[in-house]
Amino acid sequence: MFKGSNVALVTPFKNDKLDDETYIKLIHFHIENGTNGLVPAGTTGESPTLSHNEHERVIDLCVKESNGKLPVFAGTGSNSTEEAISLTTHAEKMGADGALIVTPYYNKPTQEGLYQHYKAINDKCGIPILIYNIPGRSVIDMSVETMARLFELKNIIGVKDATGDLTRVDKTLEKLGKDFIQLTGNDDNALEFNRKGGVGAISVTANIAPKLCSDFQRFSKSNNDNEIKEAERLNEILQPVHHAMFVESNPSPVKYAAKLLDLCDDDVRLPLVKVTDATKEIVKKALNTAKLI
Repeated sequence: MFKGSNVALVTPFKNDKLDDETYIKLIHFHIENGTNGLVPAGTTGESPTLSHNEHERVIDLCVKESNGKLPVFAGTGSNSTEEAISLTTHAEKMGADGALIVTPYYNKPTQEGLYQHYKAINDKCGIPILIYNIPGRSVIDMSVETMARLFELKNIIGVKDATGDLTRVDKTLEKLGKDFIQLTGNDDNALEFNRKGGVGAISVTANIAPKLCSDFQRFSKSNNDNEIKEAERLNEILQPVHHAMFVESNPSPVKYAAKLLDLCDDDVRLPLVKVTDATKEIVKKALNTAKLI
């Protein structure tokens, strides 16, 4: 159900308020342009600065507007287990297909603490859960052994791996097998990640290049030599775009790129700020190279 190119949706703002109209247009943009799945209210969706009501509304709108056309894995993580349970059960009630739950940031739990956090959420909900392992933002790194324990629970189905360590794909595949879904959270390593056994990405770049990302993902898992070569060609085209999206803190660059494509404004919430003029030029050049503008 959840593979290929899945977009880590940006959350558009107008006058520092959630821009419902633009958000709905973004969802339909992805439905029409080949995106395989929607991930609202993640890091790219600025979940840390969404109010509780906004967080729930972003998920509600995504489920309603996608209307079963694309799977929705809602970002429902928190460094508070109680809050993560609340967000996840709400997403389930609204009809989300699953939840993307980040490892608790700032608290720095042990591996046992990580296990108990996810187990508590698992025990309170009935939808599939993807672990979001991103030590660069949350400081802690969930071990393969902890994931293996969690995979024994009824709802834990896979991981969004944003470690950037490709050897983890091999280790996870060896320990947990092919049924454990592995998605990369790093657009730039998606080709090699899939070659090693991954089945897709939760992508920042897909916000602005949904068809390119979707075609790349499909061809990268093909057994046809010509399609593999096409995946390699698309990967080369996309690499400068992937790089440009992280010149400054995500999602400021991708929101600027989206503004250039008339998809949404580039407003972000403090403590994030809009990108500098130097970054704007990098983003413009990357989009031009990929013939997106």
